Amino acid sequence: MLQNRIYRGEIVHKDQHYPGEHAPIIERVLWDEVQRRLAANAVARGTSERVKTASLLAGLLFDGDGHRMTPTHAVKKGTRYRYYVSRPLITESRADAPDGLRIPAGDIEQVVTAQIGQLLCDPARLFEVLAPCLGNAVEQQHIVQRAGDLAATWSALPAGQLRGRLATLIRRIEVRVDRVVIELLPSRLGAVLRDAPQGTTSTIPPGEEQPIILSVAAELRRAGLGMVMVVDGAAAPGRAARPDAKLIKLIARAHLFKEKLVQTQEERLLDVARRENLCGSYFTRVVRLTYLAPDITRAILEGRHPRDLTAEKLLEHSRLPLAWPEQRRLLGFA
Repeated sequence: MLQNRIYRGEIVHKDQHYPGEHAPIIERVLWDEVQRRLAANAVARGTSERVKTASLLAGLLFDGDGHRMTPTHAVKKGTRYRYYVSRPLITESRADAPDGLRIPAGDIEQVVTAQIGQLLCDPARLFEVLAPCLGNAVEQQHIVQRAGDLAATWSALPAGQLRGRLATLIRRIEVRVDRVVIELLPSRLGAVLRDAPQGTTSTIPPGEEQPIILSVAAELRRAGLGMVMVVDGAAAPGRAARPDAKLIKLIARAHLFKEKLVQTQEERLLDVARRENLCGSYFTRVVRLTYLAPDITRAILEGRHPRDLTAEKLLEHSRLPLAWPEQRRLLGFA
């Protein structure tokens, strides 16, 4: 009813509208405002937090043979299961496409988002891959700060926002037999970390830009009647189901503080802490977390840490031994 042009004194024929012979009962200003709000609400519904089953990687995912992988789903006993399927399996039978893949959507989406989250938490790697895009020291500091902030909320972003971020950053994802390879465009990552308006395009043609390659060992394994994607041979029992935003924020803050220490001209750590409006003991405890074993940090970023490992518990254990095997034992990774 709110879009019925008869109330505007018009008639509609084959999607075209023409002046009618009857007088309008709604003014043009009111009509335009209603149409604007209807359009805005439609966008909000499509990107709201209620869109829990958005296919985050639609259009970005390919199998090892170069076939695009299409989102699909199945309903079993009232439960909806999402998958990405190689294109040949949609048009052909399994016998005709024996190498086609059918991957649980949640598994591959978690692998991809975790790898990008890990990159955002690694200032040294960011400086390396964004070197052609970085300017002066002030801009570099902003990039690190923004990356840490984004990493802290990365795993908790609503599906609509996360889908937009992934579509901006990723050029292509290839699922091979034993690993997942993610290609990001440095210019787009730099634009996101500079808070450039969404939709800002690079002046570098995508085909001429050297991509950032994120590669993680992963393979499909049968679990009961279904398939799961296993990363680095990690077992699922006893591990967290998804990345913990507070833990990731703590790790990101640790690396940010360490970067500030490296760049500062201050001689005392306490002076740097005061400049950040933090007490020296807290600043020191957080910085110590940069000495965690790399595999522990990676497990936290990918949500494969023990379920009882929280940000508070990790801070309590900040005086960890430097020996990585002992760290794993104390934090429950052994």
